[in-house]
Amino acid sequence: MEIVDMVTKSAPITGEQIAETLGVSRPTIRSDLSVLVMLGFIDAKPKVGYFLGKALKPERKAQDWMQEWKVKDRMSRPVVIRDTATVGDAVISLFVENVGSLIVTSDQDALIGMVSPKDLLKFTLGNPSASTIPIRMVMTKQAQLVTIEPEETLLEAARRMMAYQLNSLPVVRARMTEDGGREAEVVGRITKTNITQAMVEIASHM
Repeated sequence: MEIVDMVTKSAPITGEQIAETLGVSRPTIRSDLSVLVMLGFIDAKPKVGYFLGKALKPERKAQDWMQEWKVKDRMSRPVVIRDTATVGDAVISLFVENVGSLIVTSDQDALIGMVSPKDLLKFTLGNPSASTIPIRMVMTKQAQLVTIEPEETLLEAARRMMAYQLNSLPVVRARMTEDGGREAEVVGRITKTNITQAMVEIASHM
C-alpha cells in the first residue's frame, strides 16, 4: 500500500524512484509492482513510469458503487392510487404528495398503470365533468410501462430512465395469482432524486 500511496501522490513515477524512496533496490520490489499491476491498482507505461490503475480511479469507484447498490437500497415508498379512483382523486393526490406521477394499483397492490399531470390535462381541459372520470380511462396502462425489480442495480435504473426519458420507475416484484398466473406487485419507486442522492454520497467519499 506504500507503493500505491506513492503512485497516487507522485504519478508518473519510475520503479527506480519508488525503490529509492522505500530505501530498497529495484529488483526487490519488482514482484510487488507486477502484482499491483495485475490487480489493477497501478499501471505502467514504458519510459514513463507507474500511475494509478483503473481499479482505484475515482470514476471506477463510482461505477462499482452504482453496480453494487441495489434498487431496494435506495428506493422510496410508492405513491399509489387505487384503480377505483377518479381523475379528481388523482389531481388531489398529486398536489398532496407533491410528486410527478402516481402509480395505479389494485387493492392487492398489483401494478395496473401510472398517471401523470400530462395524462390528466388531456381529459380535464374544457371538460367540466372530468373529475368524475375513472382513472383507468386516463392512465398509462401497465403494458406500456417501464419497471424495475428490487434486486436490479442502481446503474440499471439510471440507464432505463435515460433510455426512456423518465423521471421515475415503479419498483415491482413478480408474484403468483390465485389462478396460477403472474402479476407485478408494487413495492416502491426509484426516482432521479434517489439516484442524485446516491451520486452525492459517492462523491463525498472520494
